[in-house]
Amino acid sequence: MKFKEKLSLVPHKPGSYQMKDKNGVIIYVGKAKDLHKRLSSYFNRTHTGKTAKMVSLIDDFQYIVASSELEAFIIEINLIKEFNPKYNIMLTDDKSYPYIEYISEPYPKLKVSRYLNIRKKDGKKLFGPYPNAYAARRIVNLLNRLYPLKKCEGKPKEVCLYYHIGECLGYCSKNIDKCKVMEMEQEILSFLRGNDEVLRNKIMDKISKYSDALNFEMALDLKKELEYIDIVLDKQKVELHDFVNRDVIAYYIDKGYISIEILFIRNGKLLNHKNVIYPLNLDIEDEVENYIAQFYMRNEIPKEILIPDTLSEENIKSLVNTNIVVPQKGVKKDIIKMAYDNAKLNLENKFEELLKDENRTSRANEELAELLGMDSIYRIDVFDNSNLFGSFAVSGMVVFIDGKPAKNEYRKYKVSVEVNDDYNTMKEIIYRRYQRALVDRTSLPDLIIVDGGENQIRAAQEILELLHLEIKVVGLKKNDKHRTNDLISSDLSVINIDRMSNVFHYLTRMQDEVHRFTITYHRTLRSKGSISSILDDIDGIGPSRKKALIKKFGSVSKIRNAELSELCEILPQNVAEELKTYLEQKE
Repeated sequence: MKFKEKLSLVPHKPGSYQMKDKNGVIIYVGKAKDLHKRLSSYFNRTHTGKTAKMVSLIDDFQYIVASSELEAFIIEINLIKEFNPKYNIMLTDDKSYPYIEYISEPYPKLKVSRYLNIRKKDGKKLFGPYPNAYAARRIVNLLNRLYPLKKCEGKPKEVCLYYHIGECLGYCSKNIDKCKVMEMEQEILSFLRGNDEVLRNKIMDKISKYSDALNFEMALDLKKELEYIDIVLDKQKVELHDFVNRDVIAYYIDKGYISIEILFIRNGKLLNHKNVIYPLNLDIEDEVENYIAQFYMRNEIPKEILIPDTLSEENIKSLVNTNIVVPQKGVKKDIIKMAYDNAKLNLENKFEELLKDENRTSRANEELAELLGMDSIYRIDVFDNSNLFGSFAVSGMVVFIDGKPAKNEYRKYKVSVEVNDDYNTMKEIIYRRYQRALVDRTSLPDLIIVDGGENQIRAAQEILELLHLEIKVVGLKKNDKHRTNDLISSDLSVINIDRMSNVFHYLTRMQDEVHRFTITYHRTLRSKGSISSILDDIDGIGPSRKKALIKKFGSVSKIRNAELSELCEILPQNVAEELKTYLEQKE
């Protein structure tokens, strides 16, 4: 047995262990009540799937003895955050949920925010999570129509259009009736806390007024909004009448996969849920507890979390500072069962799809590693260049981790070299990317793919050699029909690939993705350049106003189609009118 002598020295004590590959890189971090038993289990039994692949890459291990299992859990989480091991599930690309923020000071206002972007201050109240950002925005827009909240940014000197149509109290220049504001605030907060009747009554009252005024179009529009509110808010009601905000967590395991289900219960209603399915490693409890700890680093922590009795209440409580409950009977036990049933149903329904996805991603990744004579590939950086007759020269980098795009790792580059052919462009971008990575000590790839042939490969290799980095570089070339055609190896020879294989489709997907990302950035810069040149022709639009217009609208067509009141949020009335007239004449 591999590591037999080293394993004999491992104590029968709790602690955290770290698995390393042949390069000394930590690829997995775990914890155990008994380090000796846990570490031995990796090497004295047969494994399948993801665990088998990981074990085949282990070249060494180390461990930290802890005084308790709880201390081992805390050490494990901290090490995962520090080293980001590739075989620990990480929520690096997982978005937090949308919430509605009610801001009372200095003026009453509503906005949609992701939990990660919310800075809690006095006067802010948080409601959610909502099924998606569209649902949250639609509710905010409806509340803004029904109530005279502040809608503009900053504090304009004059009242805007919203004041004149009765959708704002004129907070910028009028003496506001505080009693009216308090009454409005109480109704909005009552609705957001679960009292649907408040909003329904308000909408029905408006519909009645529009109908009496024969404004049937507006009445019908509000009727549709009422139907949408019913769909979003009339979720399954659970039999808990204490109105405590709580999450309910359960999981199901089958065929080497784990399905984790989180139900979000707010004010006695099941508002939303989260399901995640991924291949299972060796320790089930460890995987689930790690996922929970990471999830609540990125999302709102409710007043109470219900968990099944297979998880450690003490471990989760140590990292998620709230009331952790393990129900033994009654309604709460039934809700745990509901979460478990949903976890099981999701895994059963998605299993075939998961296998297909695994063939397209991680297995294709393994095939590519074998094709290139590499032990394994985890991270791939893919580069593409784009320019139009030498103007707006840019490059883009997309990243695939374990066969899947990691969009939070994507990067855009403006090219600064005077001779911006593909060779010099590639040299500049490779240097900027990896010199920065060395300084910041961020992740380096196992493989670099350049969108091109010999010149781009040589350029990348020249810079990597200068930086003393040993990273394999290959190139992808397209044919006359702009389709993926050849894989060029680091020694500049052509590698033949079956056009029907998973690995060929995988390479095509990466090449299409980097091209899409780069060309989109290129078009954005060209569009902003066009806007900038047009705005230079209008008196009264200086650098700061130009920047604000580009940020808000992003294209000439959107500025042309904007309402005058929208332009007046940035420009004086006379300048906004001149801009509108100029664009209409130009069209």
